[in-house]
Amino acid sequence: MSVDAATVRRIAHLARIAVTEAEVPHLQGELNAMLAFVEQLSEVNIDGVEPMTSVTPMEMKKRQDVVNDGEIPDDIVRNAPETQNHFFLVPKVVE
Repeated sequence: MSVDAATVRRIAHLARIAVTEAEVPHLQGELNAMLAFVEQLSEVNIDGVEPMTSVTPMEMKKRQDVVNDGEIPDDIVRNAPETQNHFFLVPKVVE
């Protein structure tokens, strides 16, 4: 896959980057080099390679999925103009 000058201009427009006509050939070459590298990566044999989230094996820290009030409801609503039972009171906006 290769990128032509019109595609470079379109990418620059979509990215909201000001690109002069003199810069288009240089950017075209850089984009084509990046795409060639990605094509090289697709040739690598990855059969039997497990996906990984880090370069070192580790277990993700997990916590219990428990619903609670955060143990600080008074602190949360302290600066609210009006509250009721630890909820913010707001004016009705829909009739």
